[in-house]
Amino acid sequence: MQKQADTNTEQQHDHAMFDADLSGAVLNMHLLGRLMHWLKPYKLSLFISTVLVLITSTLQILLPIIISLVAIDHMFLNESDADTPDFGLIELNTYLVDLSGLHPLFIACLMYGVIQILWAFTGHAHRMTLIGAVINGLRDLRLDLFRHLETRPSSFYDRVAVGRVMTRVTNDVEALFELLRGLGSLIGEFVPFFVALTVMLAINPELTVILLFALPILATATYYFRRMTRHLFRQVRQTLSALNQNLQENLAGLQVVQLSDREGFNLKRYTRINENNRDFELRSARVETLYGAFNDSLAHIAIGVIIWFGASQVADLEMTLGEVVLFTQFIGMLFHPVVVLGEQTNILFRAMASGERIFQAIDWDEKIHEPAEPVQLPARLDGEVRFNHVNFSYLDNMPILNDVTFTIAPGEKLAIVGPTGSGKSTLIRLLSRFYDFADGQIFLDGVDLNHIHSHDLRKRVGVVLQDFHIFSGTIYDNIALGNPDITRERAVDAAKTVNAHDFIISLPGGYDTELTERGQNLSQGQRQLLAFARVLAADPEILVLDEATASIDTETELLIQDALRRLTQGRTSILIAHRLQTIQEADRVLVLHNGRVEELGTHEELLAAQGLYSTLHSLQFQEPVADEDSA
Repeated sequence: MQKQADTNTEQQHDHAMFDADLSGAVLNMHLLGRLMHWLKPYKLSLFISTVLVLITSTLQILLPIIISLVAIDHMFLNESDADTPDFGLIELNTYLVDLSGLHPLFIACLMYGVIQILWAFTGHAHRMTLIGAVINGLRDLRLDLFRHLETRPSSFYDRVAVGRVMTRVTNDVEALFELLRGLGSLIGEFVPFFVALTVMLAINPELTVILLFALPILATATYYFRRMTRHLFRQVRQTLSALNQNLQENLAGLQVVQLSDREGFNLKRYTRINENNRDFELRSARVETLYGAFNDSLAHIAIGVIIWFGASQVADLEMTLGEVVLFTQFIGMLFHPVVVLGEQTNILFRAMASGERIFQAIDWDEKIHEPAEPVQLPARLDGEVRFNHVNFSYLDNMPILNDVTFTIAPGEKLAIVGPTGSGKSTLIRLLSRFYDFADGQIFLDGVDLNHIHSHDLRKRVGVVLQDFHIFSGTIYDNIALGNPDITRERAVDAAKTVNAHDFIISLPGGYDTELTERGQNLSQGQRQLLAFARVLAADPEILVLDEATASIDTETELLIQDALRRLTQGRTSILIAHRLQTIQEADRVLVLHNGRVEELGTHEELLAAQGLYSTLHSLQFQEPVADEDSA
């Protein structure tokens, strides 16, 4: 069948690829093109930023010209070369002196100060406009990434560590921010480069060509240094991801860690991963430091060449002193873009790998297959549930359910019992469509579950798990879960029905009490009553309690049992439970063993049958099974 084929295709996903060591190609233009999708809404801001950086770069060129050509040559030495481009600054200085009658040096200083202020202002405006556009674009990317990861099926998170997923949403998106900000700033480095090169060629082509020989040396050194760091930066990302995964795992299970006195063992393990991260960080830092020292040395050597060559040119009256000074100031504009490009290449290595990881997550197409034309369910279901020869396995050649067949009548309470690993929780996961399965296996009021959209189905099936999850927010928020149909009055009515209202109003803020992480300021019994209130407020026709009373203290057991009776009234209910009280109040009991239906009947019928259920009952309550020979 097509549905079964789709299921098999989904199971062929290689989840190891999600943690694979990605290449992080230096110039992945396809990846950069995809990033532009999130920046497109902010193209006006990017255009304004580009204009501002061009203005800033032009002003940056004018500053050293005022010092060298206007002040030194024109004012002090009166040796201005008419062929040297001064961008009209000498003429502007003369005009302002004639207009104001002030000293030429004061006017030059005033011009320098005004241009410096304009340069600082436009540079700041450029950076803020660029950063604003990048931050907004990456905010949208992070939202899309979160939205995508939130809709991946349970099968995905069964196989992929949550810590590595978190790294993609946090650290990897941050690396893209550094990349995009750097690429935008790089424009402002190359505009002065080309203008400075043009001016230098106009002043002294011979000296300029000599200095240009340093650029291939600098570029070659940059290439080899970055080649050395490529592997290092990838290892830094991998070890950082491993740190996040280890930290998340240990903090999530902190109580188990402390109960088992595992702190020392976990610390050694975290220390080992942390030291691996430190080693790679230090190795990359050493390479970076060596690269920076080489660049500084090359720049100073170039300045030495300018002074040595320029001194003879000044003596021969082929260059002015101001032009030599201008060369020394322009050498930074000539070399700095290459250095910055090398630094951006460093960031590029990090960001390309991060980008690949992000888009790998966005492109991960594993999902629950939804029907092309889903069946529209009526306003209220009768609640009949039928499992028809259900077979299921999480992994190939490891079957969990084998030919499971049974029917739950509308309004019936069915208790499901069985040894650990018999497939009880798997039945509930399939009923809630957390996993794909073949057509014709599970029906709700005669409708194939695969023909119902999962969102519509989950509104009709309410599940209370033993591990009840508390979200950050108030008690009311945790009952309503953002459903606009659940008003404050409806939430209060639900809490009253399941006996949760009394403990809620006893809290300092009542229904507005802020709950701590995982609801640690509530007892286990209070959290369970809150879970019942949450389900009742949603008013589903099918109710599933997955061992929901397994961890309840005896003090609140009567409240829980009374709440259960009210909660299950008028609803089709599936109770996975170990407590005798819960099982005895069920209409029938289904016994699972090794993924198969072993027995099905009432509590009394199954005890009388002296089968697996009787054995499980005797083991739990220490009641010996009657011997047929002694009966």
